[in-house]
Amino acid sequence: MKQKIGLLESVAFSLIRQAVIYLPDDVKDSLKKACAEETSESGKRQLRTILANVALAERKQVPICQDTGTFSFYIKAGTQAENLGLVEEALVEATKKATLEIPLRPNAVDPFTQKNSGDNTGRFIPRVHWEIVDGDCLEITVMAKGGGSENASAVGLLVPSDGMKGLKRFVVDAVIKAGSQPCPPTILGVAVGGGADIAIDLAKKALLQPLDKPNPDLEIGGLERELLEAANMTGIGPMGLGGKTTVLGVHVDYAFRHPASYPVAVAFSCWASRRASARIHADGKVEYLTHKPQGGT
Repeated sequence: MKQKIGLLESVAFSLIRQAVIYLPDDVKDSLKKACAEETSESGKRQLRTILANVALAERKQVPICQDTGTFSFYIKAGTQAENLGLVEEALVEATKKATLEIPLRPNAVDPFTQKNSGDNTGRFIPRVHWEIVDGDCLEITVMAKGGGSENASAVGLLVPSDGMKGLKRFVVDAVIKAGSQPCPPTILGVAVGGGADIAIDLAKKALLQPLDKPNPDLEIGGLERELLEAANMTGIGPMGLGGKTTVLGVHVDYAFRHPASYPVAVAFSCWASRRASARIHADGKVEYLTHKPQGGT
């Protein structure tokens, strides 16, 4: 049992470390492309600085941003996977260890006492999302979400007659209202349908999708491209200082809705879209899915 929890904790620690230090290749490639295509000198300067920051973090093996965020774990648990009851304990312990050893800024605060736990854990933090799938593997994905991008989140309870026009207007208005707060260029997770809770949950989860993988549904993929173009027409630009690159990508998801309800949610990720995934096989083999193990991870 101790061996199993040790493996889970070790993998979770590695994922946190990978996420906060090394951007996934799809994000780095998008930033490089944006820098090459940016026509605003101010915007290009900001993108060059961002890319230099990314390279420095990798070289020094330190977090990309001083706001190392709060952590959400997304678990895909095989129906035949063993010891699932150990997973959440291992994730909490890995978060505590990462806070001390990487190190990470403590970002978990009790809203009533205002006391910081000091180790990035507390009630519902880190947040753990479960999904049951076929098989005997356990897949773990971590998302590190900073406060600036989280504060830009938006949920709207539109009326059904607003339809797609209302959805598009709500998303663009959210980008304009957010301005420089979420440290653009951002990535947008957009969801429609369900209820308010379902929509924001799906929108945030959509941020885990790679930028080079648009929605395979032609209609939804077209909506993603349309929203991306509209958001970049705002001219907010990198770090809010003007330019053509306000948003790097848009991912859209949906749920069926009540006939009288039309929830829409927008989740923002800053340019430092920090995520990492691994799969633990039944025999204990670990397969890292988004990063190659680097620098002791």
